[in-house]
Amino acid sequence: MREEPRILLERLCIERGEDFSSLSRMLGKNSAYIQQYLRRGTPKRLREEERRTLARYFDISESALGGPGAAVPQDRLLPVMRVPVSASAGPGAIPADEQARPYFAFDQRWLRNMTAAKPDDLAIIRVEGDSMEPTLGDGDDILVDRRDCADRLRDGIYVLRVEEALIVKRLALNPVTRRVTVQSDNPAYPDWPDLKLDSIHCIGRVIWAARRVA
Repeated sequence: MREEPRILLERLCIERGEDFSSLSRMLGKNSAYIQQYLRRGTPKRLREEERRTLARYFDISESALGGPGAAVPQDRLLPVMRVPVSASAGPGAIPADEQARPYFAFDQRWLRNMTAAKPDDLAIIRVEGDSMEPTLGDGDDILVDRRDCADRLRDGIYVLRVEEALIVKRLALNPVTRRVTVQSDNPAYPDWPDLKLDSIHCIGRVIWAARRVA
């Protein structure tokens, strides 16, 4: 099956160590042009001369970038970046490097049923540890809506930052006192009860999880 042009172009950039800004300038555009095309869908399609230049540069056919003869995708796939750190369901994972990389591509209609957030507001993070068992297990990938936090905080599973570590926990908000309890689904781990909201550094709400079936 033919790759969607945006996914193909981003994959080629990653594999060959190409910089979005440099490619944009090669096309005679502002430095954000390629990134906006890949991440925001603007423009919807590359111009003919842009396709030709990129195809020659990467030594691929123009049709692979949406030129004549290319299959037009009926349902666009939206890439979501993976942050290469883990959100610990245990003692806490240290985020040494938070530079994102492409990881999953989701069907546009499916993703819109999950969240109104843009792909740039989403991230895939891997779970470490067993404190959220059986809901989330060690090695699970979670889809985090980074926009669904702060003033929108409510009962649910969230990724939090504690000092320099990321953790994934369940939050239970008291509607009267507006104080929050940080919970582990695994009863072997203690809860952190009755915390002030401003003591919680929320990264985002967990809205989906993927798990390997052995």
